[in-house]
Order: sequence, then structure tokens, then C-alpha cells
Amino acid sequence: MRKYVFDASALLALLERTAGTAKVNELVKEAHHGRSQILMSSVNYGEVYGKVLRDHGQDQAIRSLGAVRRLPIELYDVDVQRALHAQDVKTRYKLYYVDSFAAALAIENKATLVTSDSQAWT
Repeated sequence: MRKYVFDASALLALLERTAGTAKVNELVKEAHHGRSQILMSSVNYGEVYGKVLRDHGQDQAIRSLGAVRRLPIELYDVDVQRALHAQDVKTRYKLYYVDSFAAALAIENKATLVTSDSQAWT
């Protein structure tokens, strides 16, 4: 089964209907039909909340995350081991720390990282 890791930009593309929306939507449909898995770090999930909160306020941020909870996305919490792995990935690939959580999760699960962030490693 194919595995994908969404970073914040992938989920934001879906929520904000930007350039990557069609591709992200296809991946969500694929996961909904059981042909793949979508994983996401809780750190990147929090980043989505923060962006919507900043741009549209708390009510919209809460509504957006309510919609996201119905999607076939498995959230992964961060423990000490994942935090250290993310730091290793950050250092090795010169990523922003928050982006390194998605990259580390992709490495850990042998998954494809889905991002529109030009800074991210794929």
C-alpha cells in the first residue's frame, strides 16, 4: 500500500483551494478508498491550525480542523525519539524545523512526502 505524509502546505492547499488542491484531493480520495495511507505529524497539523487562525480567526480555524478530522489522515504524535529524528533531518537537509517533522515521518514510514513548500526536501 502506498503511503503519503502531508506537511502543512499540502493540507492548506486542500483547505484554501490553491494550486495543489487537485493533486491533494486525488490523494485523499485514494486513501478514502483504501488504496493508500495518509500520515501527518501533529506538529504540522498544529501549523495548519495556526495559519488558518492567523488568516481567518479562531472560529474558522476550529471549523477547518473539524472538516479535516473527517479525512482519512492518521496523525502521529511527537515523542522524544521523533523530535530528535526531526532535528537530525533538519540538520542533514537544511530544512526548517517544523518541515523536518514531516520529512522525518516520511523517512520513518518509507512514505512519499507531499508538500508545496519550496524549502522542503522530497
